[in-house]
Amino acid sequence: MTGHLLTLNAGSSSIKFALFDPATGLHTPQQAGQVDGIGTRSGPADHAQALRQVMERIGNTPITAVGHRIVHGGTQFDQPRLIDDDVLQGIERLTSLAPLHQPHNLAGVRAAQEAFPSVPQVACFDTAFHRTMPEVHQRFALPDDLFQRGIRRYGFHGLSYESITAQLRQHHPELAAGRVVIAHLGNGCSMTAVRDGRSVATTMSFSPLDGLTMGTRCGRLDAAVVLHLQQQEGFSAEEVSRLLHKGSGLLGLSGLSSDMRELEAAAAAGHAGAQRALDHFVEQVLRELAALAAALRGLDALVFTGGIGENAAAIRARLLDGARWLGLRLDAEANLQRPPGRISTVDSNVQALVLRTGEEAVIAGHTARLTGVA
Repeated sequence: MTGHLLTLNAGSSSIKFALFDPATGLHTPQQAGQVDGIGTRSGPADHAQALRQVMERIGNTPITAVGHRIVHGGTQFDQPRLIDDDVLQGIERLTSLAPLHQPHNLAGVRAAQEAFPSVPQVACFDTAFHRTMPEVHQRFALPDDLFQRGIRRYGFHGLSYESITAQLRQHHPELAAGRVVIAHLGNGCSMTAVRDGRSVATTMSFSPLDGLTMGTRCGRLDAAVVLHLQQQEGFSAEEVSRLLHKGSGLLGLSGLSSDMRELEAAAAAGHAGAQRALDHFVEQVLRELAALAAALRGLDALVFTGGIGENAAAIRARLLDGARWLGLRLDAEANLQRPPGRISTVDSNVQALVLRTGEEAVIAGHTARLTGVA
């Protein structure tokens, strides 16, 4: 087969796309972009119209396969799959587990099927990477029948973790075979303990709401807070969801912004709320790092990725300083380089690296493999 491979990541109000030419390799897209404002007055009416705008941007490029990021694969989808009616129905049945993401992923798939009716399409699941977690790290302390009904830790950001582990295998094989914590820090944040390239434990659990302090999401929270908000404060379920997903995290703590760059600038100018948000973020990452190192029974490397992980040098410096007890030593000069690469000193017992994640390339690779595009 000849032609190009298109990857799509459909969200509630946007579609991210990347275009790959298998003839020149699947590591770097020839073109990438995003269509925003779906459903708004100034944007495309729906995902189908947004995809038409994507097609206008890529012009007459022949598309021979399409790969999709799907947030939730449940327990049944532990590998990428060629999309047929059964797979599509299986994805749809998982909507209740990811109501804020899955419907939009499905809308992107259906729009692509309409736009490219004879082209094979592949679903790549963000949860699949974590299906290797031992059962003890998948379970909550709840009755077994709830676990069997799907109330468990799934983990997310799996395509990003797959990208990082692949880079480690290629460029740092001695670390890839060891005990690594990968910190995907961005507007959405999670961390995963990886041993020999396989997920052992992760911070996000039943949903992408759990774990670290994020841009607008609360992260780890006592479940009784939700009960209190509903029973004592009169919050509806919709109001609780809006608070925890859209009004918490760095935004809620600072009262100012969810953007790390704005918070760092504001904190430097003396904004108390911004400083509070930064301190909380750093402390939560350090606590989760310790927990994940315990799950691995030791630590050989810490890898930063994601928008914050790749770009916020001051945050990385604070984290490595707070983790000196684990054997991490910061190379301050290397930490300020662009791109930074290895940021630990030569005598550091635990290595620290910064790697740029490539989720689209992971999707492209799986799509090429399953469809035979070469």
